[in-house]
Amino acid sequence: MILPKYDMFLKTQLESSSRKLRYLTILVVMASLVHTACGNDKSEPPVFDGARAYDYLVKQCDFGPRVPGTQAHRACLNYLTSELQKFDANVSHQSFLSQIPKTGQSVTMTNIVASFGVNKTERILLCAHWDTRPWADEDDSTENNDKPILGANDGASGVAVLMEVARHLQLREPKVGVDIILFDGEDAGIPGQSHTYALGSRHFAKNKNPGYRPKFGLLLDMVGDKDLDIYQEEHSLEHAPYIVDKVWTKAQGLNLTKFIPMPGYEVTDDHLPLLEAGIPCIDIIDFNYRYWHTLEDTPDKCSPESLATVGQLVLSVIYED
Repeated sequence: MILPKYDMFLKTQLESSSRKLRYLTILVVMASLVHTACGNDKSEPPVFDGARAYDYLVKQCDFGPRVPGTQAHRACLNYLTSELQKFDANVSHQSFLSQIPKTGQSVTMTNIVASFGVNKTERILLCAHWDTRPWADEDDSTENNDKPILGANDGASGVAVLMEVARHLQLREPKVGVDIILFDGEDAGIPGQSHTYALGSRHFAKNKNPGYRPKFGLLLDMVGDKDLDIYQEEHSLEHAPYIVDKVWTKAQGLNLTKFIPMPGYEVTDDHLPLLEAGIPCIDIIDFNYRYWHTLEDTPDKCSPESLATVGQLVLSVIYED
């Protein structure tokens, strides 16, 4: 038998306990949702914006051919520098006097170095070349062979991807430090004379701080082709096979079918001086490009989708480490 007053007291206590239980349940659910959201934010890489990257490609081409020693080259240098500074990168120039091998003209070339997370000892190197070829020696029209190329894919595409990557590095800091280097003087060489190419990366490798040892490097070159197919480059396979495997395995996991896990070509590019200097760097390049070193290497031959394919892979590699 329960007395009326005690019955009322018990009822009040039960209602109070019920409200507390509901309140605690809500708190637990909210905490779970926050934990899940934070976990997803940390585990999922940012989404690469191919349209933004394509805008960077077009903007570079708007300056004209970026041949060392020209006004277009100087204007693009200032533009790329100022854009990287907007992303709070530690930006510096590595300038050096060199010659255009074919003409013997002395010009100032400049590597652009942008570092993120400068206090972090574990680092990744991302690079591309920002200069363009001084002559269209592969053009079918002989009257064009001495004219400079616009270099939408051969130069601007790799830079465009790295500029959009830089924007994300400002928005969300990865665990590792990242160095973006835009090499100059890659494309002024004489066919058959490999030492006349990759002048910027040669200068960097020769003059780098001996203590600079990134975990690995990714070189992006000719990654904007509308008809994109990226095979594994032979020098990369020989000297840094574990990085090649890492990247193509990641591409398969992301269902990026444009990355084909087969050897495709052997390319003399900016990764070779880095490999010689002890930096394990691979070349991500689509060398099957019919407009290579011709006046037809223009923005309309490239696509935001191709840039996004490569950019998403790069972001996924950065944010998994």
